Amino acid sequence: MSRYLITSAIPYVNGVKHLGNLVGSMLPADVYARFRRAQGHEVMYLCGTDDHGTPVEIASQKEGTPTAEFVKHWHAFQANIYKNFGLSFDHFGSSSNPQNHALTQHLARKLMENNLLEVRTEEMLYSEADKRFLPDRYVEGTCPHCAYDKARGDQCENCGRVLDPTDLLTPRSAISGSTALELRKTSHLYFKQSQLVPTLQAWIDKQTHWPDMSRGIAKKWLQEGLQDRGITRDIQWGVPVPKDIADHFNAPDLANKVFYVWFDAPIAYIAAAEELANLNGETPQGDIPLSPTPKSWWMPDEPQLTSSPSEPSPSGGENGISQERAAQRTSSYVSSADSRKDILHPEGDGTSVTYTQFMGKDNVYFHTMSFPATLFGSGENWKQVTTLKSFSWLTYYGGKFSTSQGVGIFTDAALRLNPLSTEDSPLLLEEGAPHPLPNWADYWRYYLMARAPENDDSAFTWEDFAQTVNKDLANVLGNFINRTLQLTHKNFGDTIPAQPTWGVAEEALVGKLTTLIASYTAHMGAMEFRKSQEKLREIWTLGNEYLAEQEPWKVIKEDKERAATILSVAIHLIPLFARLASPFIPESSKLIAALTSSEDKALPKEGKIKEALQNLQNKTFTLPTGVLFPQLSDDIIARCKVEFKAPPDSAKSP
Repeated sequence: MSRYLITSAIPYVNGVKHLGNLVGSMLPADVYARFRRAQGHEVMYLCGTDDHGTPVEIASQKEGTPTAEFVKHWHAFQANIYKNFGLSFDHFGSSSNPQNHALTQHLARKLMENNLLEVRTEEMLYSEADKRFLPDRYVEGTCPHCAYDKARGDQCENCGRVLDPTDLLTPRSAISGSTALELRKTSHLYFKQSQLVPTLQAWIDKQTHWPDMSRGIAKKWLQEGLQDRGITRDIQWGVPVPKDIADHFNAPDLANKVFYVWFDAPIAYIAAAEELANLNGETPQGDIPLSPTPKSWWMPDEPQLTSSPSEPSPSGGENGISQERAAQRTSSYVSSADSRKDILHPEGDGTSVTYTQFMGKDNVYFHTMSFPATLFGSGENWKQVTTLKSFSWLTYYGGKFSTSQGVGIFTDAALRLNPLSTEDSPLLLEEGAPHPLPNWADYWRYYLMARAPENDDSAFTWEDFAQTVNKDLANVLGNFINRTLQLTHKNFGDTIPAQPTWGVAEEALVGKLTTLIASYTAHMGAMEFRKSQEKLREIWTLGNEYLAEQEPWKVIKEDKERAATILSVAIHLIPLFARLASPFIPESSKLIAALTSSEDKALPKEGKIKEALQNLQNKTFTLPTGVLFPQLSDDIIARCKVEFKAPPDSAKSP
C-alpha cells in the first residue's frame, strides 16, 4: 500500500463556483483520489475555501455582512454543494481557521530567520473617496498586456497575467468607482523569492514527469525572471502579521497589516490536515504547529532541502541560504527522489508520500514558484509536490465561464436542474428540494470528465452534454444492465445462473477485458482522464458486443445451459463495470452494484478478471426499480439553453 496526498486548488469562499472551477481542480482530484483508494492505497484528499483577500472582503462589504459571518455562511454553502457532487474530501477546511493562522505565521518567521524577508517602502494607490489604500482587487482597470478593461489589481482574468494595482491602465476603485486615485507611500514585507531562483530552477528542471502545460508555465516564469513579492496587505481581514515580526524589523505599522492571500492560501492545504487531526484529538508537538498524523504526510522522513542560516549568500546579500548550496541540495534531493518508485511510477514503495496537486492553469505560478519557495526557504523538511496536474479552461459555447461576470453554469443550478420536468413544472428545483434522480450529479461528473480541458480549452454545449450522457450512460451502460437483468429474470428468475458451458467466447472476453482494464488503469495512474474514460466506455461496449455475438435470447430455445452461462457472465460484468466506473460516477456505481448484491469495491487486479466473472454464481439479483439513466430530451435541452442564456447562434454544437 502506498500513500497519496492529494490537494485541489481552494476556491474563493465568496459565492457559488461555476462548472469550470469544478472540472479544473476539485472533480479530477476526486476522481483520482477515488481511483487510488479503490486500488487499496492510503489517500488523504484535502481542499477547503480560500477565505482571505480582497475578493472576500469586498463581497462581504457589498452584502453588508461582517466578514467572518459571510465566510462561515459561504463555506457551509460550498461544502454542501461539493458533498452533493460526490466529492470525497478527507477534510474540507477553511483558510481562516486558527490552524492556518498558526502555520502561516510560523513559516513567515522561518523566512525571517533565514533573511528572506525585508521591509520595503513603496507607493500604492490610495482613494481619497474611500479613505484607504486600494490593494489587489480593490482596484480595477485595463490590463497593460491584453487591454481587457475589467482586469483586477492582482491578476487579469482574460490573459491570466499576475499584476500589481499600479500596472493597470485607467485604474478605478472597486468600492466607489472613483478614478481620483493617488500614489502614497506605505511599507510592506517582501519575500525575497528571487534569492531562491537557483533552488527553484534545479527543482523544476528535474520534474520531467510533470504534464507539459504545468512544466511549461513554471519554466516560463523562471525565464522571464522571478521577482520578489510583497506578502502583506493594507486590509483588515486575513492572517495578521505577528508583533514579533513587526518588532524584528522595527516597523510597528506591520502589526496592523495582514499577509497576502496567496501567501497563506496554499499553506491552508497543510492546515486542513492539521484541522482534521485536531478534530480527531491530536495536538501539535514541538516547535512546528503540526500534529503527528499531518506531520507524517507533510514532513515525511525522506530527503528534503534543508538550509543553514550561517551560510552567506554568494551574491553578496544577507540571505541565510547559499544559492549555490541550495541548488546543490535541491539537485541531490531530486536525484535521490528519482530512484523512488512514486516519482515516475506512482505505485510508490509503501512508505514515502506521493503528493499531487490539481488546479487551473492560472494558479500554476503560485504553486510552482511562491509556495515551493516558501517551503524551501523555511529550511524545514516540508513535502514538495510530486506531480502538478493543471487544466486549461472549460468554455461555454466558446465563451469564458466567469464567476465575476455571471457567465456559464454554476454548480448549485447544475444540481437543481430537473431533467424530468415538463413544460408545466419548473426546470430548476427549489433549493434544498430532493432530486428525483439520485444519481443526477453523476451526469455532470461523467460529462465534465469526458471534456476535461487537460491540454487545451474545451467547450461545454448543451447539445454535446445530452449526446454524451445519452449515448454512454443510457444507451451503452444502462441498456446493457437492463437487457441482461430482464432477460435473465425472464428465463431464470432472480438467481444468477451457474456457468456449466464456460468456453472459448468467455476466455476471449477475459482477454479483451484484461487488455482494456490494464490500459484504463495506466491512464488513470497517469491522470489522463479523458483517455481513461474512453477505455471505460470501450469496456462497457464489450458487454453489449458479448450479448450481441452470443445471442442468449436465441440460444435459450436450443441450449438452456449455454444461455445460462452467457447470461451469468453478463450479470457478472455489471458489478465489474460499476467498480471501474466508481471514480467517475460513484452514486450510479453504488446503485448498479446493489442490483447484484456485490460488496467488492476494489478495482480488479491483473490476473483476477476471470474470477470476477465467476464469483456470484447462484446468488440473487434484483431488477432496477426505474430507468437507471433517463435520457435528456430535446425539449429539456431547448429549455436549458434559454434558462442558461446559451448564445443565440448555438443551434448546433460547435
